[in-house]
Amino acid sequence: MLARLLSHDFPRSRVLAVVLVALLLALAFAPFLVPGVKALNVAAKVLVFVVLVASFDLLLGYTGIVSFAHTMFFGIGAYGVAIAFTRLGPGWGALGLGIAAALALSFVLALGIGLFSLRVRAIFFSMITLAVAAAFQTLASQLSDITGGEDGLTFKVPELLSPSHEFAAEPFLGVSLDGRLACYYLLFVTALVLVLALLRIVNSPFGRVLQAIRENEFRAEAIGYRVVVYRTTSAILSALFATLAGAMLALWLRYNGPDTSLSFEVMLDVLLIVVIGGMGTIYGAAIGSGLFVVAQSYLQDLLRIASEAAAGLPWLAALLSPDRWLLWLGVLFVLSVYYFPTGVVGRLRALQAPARPRPVSPAAAVPAASTRKKSKQGDYVENS
Repeated sequence: MLARLLSHDFPRSRVLAVVLVALLLALAFAPFLVPGVKALNVAAKVLVFVVLVASFDLLLGYTGIVSFAHTMFFGIGAYGVAIAFTRLGPGWGALGLGIAAALALSFVLALGIGLFSLRVRAIFFSMITLAVAAAFQTLASQLSDITGGEDGLTFKVPELLSPSHEFAAEPFLGVSLDGRLACYYLLFVTALVLVLALLRIVNSPFGRVLQAIRENEFRAEAIGYRVVVYRTTSAILSALFATLAGAMLALWLRYNGPDTSLSFEVMLDVLLIVVIGGMGTIYGAAIGSGLFVVAQSYLQDLLRIASEAAAGLPWLAALLSPDRWLLWLGVLFVLSVYYFPTGVVGRLRALQAPARPRPVSPAAAVPAASTRKKSKQGDYVENS
């Protein structure tokens, strides 16, 4: 059963398996393990980024396509939910309609970008996607009647997911059983289902063809695969999963604006997480998202504690100031790339891989000339 759920794509490392199980349990019981608004927001953000980064890894790690328009589809999903709730009210029908409209728009845009741009090479395609993403962000900022402009949209969600809705009068294990908790577990189940679906895609025959295209596009074309069709399909699937991740973010925040889901900073975060976790591994998206979001959320607090502890050394206290958290986050990223060039998942799998047998040298395989003599038939035989 487990093999079918994971599409026979096992971690192939005991340490990696333990880390993945620990991450799954931590996210499943986060509201009870670390009660508090901030911890719950961090856990929800991890769930959103797991889906977003895994969808981008389908494009970059498995197909070899570098696209900077990924956050555009992320923003489309968030705006789809926000606009639907703003115009139609906080109902489940509005949620379904908003997600469906966002998926349809993402499908059309991804298809257009794929057919138009995937025929060009490398950096030219990346520049085209960057230009499209920038144009879409500008458009979202200017259409204030629809998107709320720079201020964004604040809306209400269905009563069942609202913080004001309480399922029980008394807290359970110190946690209020309210709509906020229900919304978190809705995101948890959704993220788990989408990650399992992505695992199924990358381990299917379709996923194998994508990897073949990544390794050698011309050879894949030569043996009969239509590379443009496969790459376009990969771009569409990646866009649809990113759209669902955007819908998850809007549902949790009950707000969306240009800086929330369309900024280039989100795209940079996604790129960093892919590199940290390991490209071409859906598991890397989960581990990278957990490490990056937790570091991003709690690094300032840790630096504040360290700065207060080093108050006797002014230069060290200034260096550990919480205002320099971006500097230390960059240092952590450089160290992770240096010590984990293939990402955390790639490094752990390499450590678990069995040692290969030492190759036998040609000199050892062939007897030395001094120990052989030629027979009458012309064959070499060993000296006794």
